[in-house]
Amino acid sequence: MPPVRRRRTPTPPPPLPQRDGVDPVRVRLPAGAPGATLRDHLVQRLAAPPAKIDALFTAGDIVGADGRPVPPDTPCTPGLTVWFHREMPPEPPVPFPLHVVHQDDHVVVADKPHFLATTPRGSHVRQTALARLRHDLGLPRLTAAHRLDRLTAGLVLFTVRPEERGAYQTLFRDRRVQKEYEAVAPFNPTLALPRTIRSRIVKERGELTAREVDGEPNAETRVELLTHREDGLARYRLVPGTGQTHQLRVHMSALGVPILGDPLYPEVTAPVPPGVFRRPLQLLARELAFTDPVTGTERRFTSSRTLEAWTSYNTWAAYR
Repeated sequence: MPPVRRRRTPTPPPPLPQRDGVDPVRVRLPAGAPGATLRDHLVQRLAAPPAKIDALFTAGDIVGADGRPVPPDTPCTPGLTVWFHREMPPEPPVPFPLHVVHQDDHVVVADKPHFLATTPRGSHVRQTALARLRHDLGLPRLTAAHRLDRLTAGLVLFTVRPEERGAYQTLFRDRRVQKEYEAVAPFNPTLALPRTIRSRIVKERGELTAREVDGEPNAETRVELLTHREDGLARYRLVPGTGQTHQLRVHMSALGVPILGDPLYPEVTAPVPPGVFRRPLQLLARELAFTDPVTGTERRFTSSRTLEAWTSYNTWAAYR
């Protein structure tokens, strides 16, 4: 008999509303959770100043599944789940528009600008495409089916109904989405193109960059030359067959034509201060095409953005 697969119990909806398109934090106490009380556990688990945790309890901002405030001296019981909004530090606004290319009852396709993260992560929480779209479109249950790097512009697919998210994520996992990118990089007349690059790329947790290593290839990119000009720049069409972290950037750098504006490849440059938006990475997710897993419709979307180093190099290069 085939093994019986247990269905995962869906996460209950948050008892607190979103703030600026951002969900509240959910904390579920595991067995053997440190701390005698909920307050002690949260101080240890979140590595937060006790005064901040106490302030949340005092204001009644830490609630249970029923939405009612939970007292700080609540015993640490395995399975106890609480919700609260974590204090969000100020974020410099990303001063570029986020365009909606398509919206229906199932999906939203957005054309993301450079410097805007796809989903809340690290120091980027409210200034993300997901938070903006939830707020602007009035769709608090919107979720991302995949991600683009913060520095990459272009098309991102979001799902309207949480119960359908898995179907769209499976498209990306099973490589049933046709993705095309455009990049601006140096022109090398001796580089034979088109070509397909296959290599093994690894990225360790905590490291800024990915790297190619020996071993079975796990990354594949087709690189085509679209056009070039006398100033030494060229436009490239990149078609990834896989989705490893920084794959396109690693492969272009390995070819000796790193993408303009890349702060990591071939060399890591000094970090840019928050709020400085200069010389954006000249990489654009140009097209997405797939068969919709819910409606069966053939979908194809194209970004209307252009890469500034190609259309106005002096303007792009003058950013400080």
